[in-house]
Amino acid sequence: MPFPEDSTDRPPAVLHVDGLCFDYPQRPLFQRLTATIPGGVSLVLGGDGSGKTTLLRLLAGELAAQAGTLQINGVALAGDAWAYRQLVFWVDPRTPDHEQISAMQFFAQQRLRYPDFLPAESERLAELVAGLTLTEHLAKPLYMLSTGSRRKVWLAAAFAAGAVVTLLDDPFAALDKPSISFVQRFLAGMANDPARSWVVAHYDVLDGVPLAHVIKLPG
Repeated sequence: MPFPEDSTDRPPAVLHVDGLCFDYPQRPLFQRLTATIPGGVSLVLGGDGSGKTTLLRLLAGELAAQAGTLQINGVALAGDAWAYRQLVFWVDPRTPDHEQISAMQFFAQQRLRYPDFLPAESERLAELVAGLTLTEHLAKPLYMLSTGSRRKVWLAAAFAAGAVVTLLDDPFAALDKPSISFVQRFLAGMANDPARSWVVAHYDVLDGVPLAHVIKLPG
């Protein structure tokens, strides 16, 4: 799939990244990274060790940049960190948190944070859960689930949250083929949404998903 080129017909920007700088000790990573990310699906493309996860953590406001600014629809992280983070959905898929609660309880927690999170009785939420083959696992504590099933819980929550910016780190990892296909179809359906931005970190292009923007990381 060819990468999109900058053009005047791109959707309006949702997320502005300006002059972002971040280094680990003895490892420079981002030097004045600037990007204008529109609605639809955008790709952070890079191999292992290129900084994909670090960039998502920076965009989420979970990790503090050493310089630069981040804004979502005019809300600056530096000016109002709480309001900025309320506009972003992000769960590190490797997190050990939430092990003692069920998927249903995790969804209920997220519903308190995101006002547009789908109601528990929503048919759309049931479709997301079924599409990710999670129905039989909803009441189980997360520690009882496989790595793939826990990742499906994070994905279902991301798809249900209604956040302005959703950050997905390698969303196909540890998934079965039907779930991979479901995620691809879901993202393809979000590709023309001008108001919401889906930022996906992956090592390859996204099959069947039209891209609004690509940030290609070296390495």
